[in-house]
Amino acid sequence: MFSPASWLLTVLVVLAGLISSPATYAQLAAFNQIQVAPPMRQVEPPSPTASAAELEKQADELRSHKAYLDAIDYFHAALDKQPGNAAVLNKIGISFLMLQRFNAAGKNFEQAIKKDHKFAEAYNNLGVVDYERRKYHGAIKQYKKAIDLSPASASFYSNLGAAYFATKNFEQASQAYAEAVRLDPNIFERTSHTGIAAQMASPADRAHYDYVVAKLYAKMGDSDHSLEYLRKAMEEGYKGVNEALTAPEFAELRKDSRFAELMSTRPAPIPE
Repeated sequence: MFSPASWLLTVLVVLAGLISSPATYAQLAAFNQIQVAPPMRQVEPPSPTASAAELEKQADELRSHKAYLDAIDYFHAALDKQPGNAAVLNKIGISFLMLQRFNAAGKNFEQAIKKDHKFAEAYNNLGVVDYERRKYHGAIKQYKKAIDLSPASASFYSNLGAAYFATKNFEQASQAYAEAVRLDPNIFERTSHTGIAAQMASPADRAHYDYVVAKLYAKMGDSDHSLEYLRKAMEEGYKGVNEALTAPEFAELRKDSRFAELMSTRPAPIPE
């Protein structure tokens, strides 16, 4: 049986071996979160004999498992065999974006655009970098470029709406969101409300966002989603919720008994 001292020594030796090894930060973090032993298996380095397509496929697999640093290594290996591949540069940028390394992400998106001036996704992703840095006017500019190239993308309009919302330009935000919902009625179910909410300046802004979405769904005749977001607006403490009693967008929803029940019960705001 190990004594406390010997057990501590074992742990320190194992950790020292990890830190001195070429294990990635992501692997070390995962190791610490799960257990002390046995050590995590390291990812094999990119094969020099693999084709660019094979390396990109392996990188995609690593990225899907959130092994972003290893994915970047494989993407770069693919790029060495096929220089100037805009799609791979974009994927490298996304990997850096997931690591919140915004400078590196932005540079890769810019390189992707230089290689392919009609790469709508790269413009959109460059907008995401600006959005994450709270450079909302820059984000709006990039999202508009993406939309010009791919006007049928609901997610581009949703991103544009979020950027307008962050600048408190609620009218244009509503217009962008309305187009996003027209293109994809389930767009708000496919995207993360948490990510948008993280950029909101205050709980009042988050509540307003939920109310705007409720209004959009009501206008579309989607009662279930409208009621869901109207409830969220109340829970976030939206002070203008009484507007729903007269706003034309809620005219049909007001015929639903669930609307009357929600407006009468008024869920209490959830504390921050």
